[in-house]
Amino acid sequence: MDRYVSVKDIEQAALSLLPKGARDYYKSGATDEQTLAENKLAFQRLRIRPKCLVGVERCDLRTRALGSEVSMPVGISPTAMQRMAHPEGELANARAAQEAGTIFTLSTIATSSIEEVAKAAPTATKWFQLYIYNDREVTRNLVRRAEIAGFKAIALTVDTPLFGIRRADVRNKFTLPPHLRLANFDGHLSTKIQSTDGGSGLNKYVENLFDKSLTWDEVKWLKSITSLPIIAKGVLRGDDAVKAIEAGCSAILVSNHGARQLDGVPASIEALPEIVEAVKGYNVEVYLDGGVLTGTDVFKAIALGAKMVFVGRPALWGLTVGGQAGVKRMLDIFRTELEYTLQIAGTPTIADITRDMVRHESAYSKL
Repeated sequence: MDRYVSVKDIEQAALSLLPKGARDYYKSGATDEQTLAENKLAFQRLRIRPKCLVGVERCDLRTRALGSEVSMPVGISPTAMQRMAHPEGELANARAAQEAGTIFTLSTIATSSIEEVAKAAPTATKWFQLYIYNDREVTRNLVRRAEIAGFKAIALTVDTPLFGIRRADVRNKFTLPPHLRLANFDGHLSTKIQSTDGGSGLNKYVENLFDKSLTWDEVKWLKSITSLPIIAKGVLRGDDAVKAIEAGCSAILVSNHGARQLDGVPASIEALPEIVEAVKGYNVEVYLDGGVLTGTDVFKAIALGAKMVFVGRPALWGLTVGGQAGVKRMLDIFRTELEYTLQIAGTPTIADITRDMVRHESAYSKL
């Protein structure tokens, strides 16, 4: 694993190893993929303003998220069907997060079940990503199982009345390979995605299963059936963040779903400041995912108000090249890069990273 010295190295290796269907599914974004590119480019338009001679004898990356201590402010986002990347899929990913002392988020449409992940990584801090199905009993059962298995939070995806148009999946007529199943379900809900009569099998799968009529009232319903904190995942507007809080959410995950839902929306890092400003005065945490590839990206997001960042595709690339060891290598790269960034920027701890540490490039173009 030592030959990989950047997350980009791991990505390039993974893309050369994955079969076409899985590769295109993992890496693609919505329609023209403008936002997919912007998720990364927007970080490059931010400039770090380092402080000199502040004394950096120690470097402490530890932080807390919803009461759980984590070793660094980088966790793993939910991504679907991880056994396409590696035979152990979500189990290897969760074990790597446990080894690294950070958070693993399990997707509803995973190829390893809630119970399997809990057994594989019993001491990891685990969150469960939830879609609300038309059949509320399906949803209720998923939440109950997550509680019993020791998951610490529910990350409710709020940006998905249906899945966006991902052209690569349409061209490939993407389906889940027949030796795999959606492990959190039984019967047709576990195998329906293995076939399609045209277009993306994933879009066909959710077509009649996800509830398009959802409103913020569903958060109140979710609060009524679980004591776990709820994270609103997929928020890009300040007013939506406030509505999520008023409905009972404990945290906001600023995200454009990996740029896979609607092309032309803001990059996650562009939307972050508006949301941080909107939730001032509320006792909530704000997280971010989308486009995070380096330790400096993490630093910039924290400076703009994120408590933590989460990475999805980098974990898939790590899985592909080396299973648990590959994901751990990816996390170690983030850790090392973030340690260097903190020290060179003159911020020995996460709490020292303040808003004045980062400015947009436009502030310098006027000089």
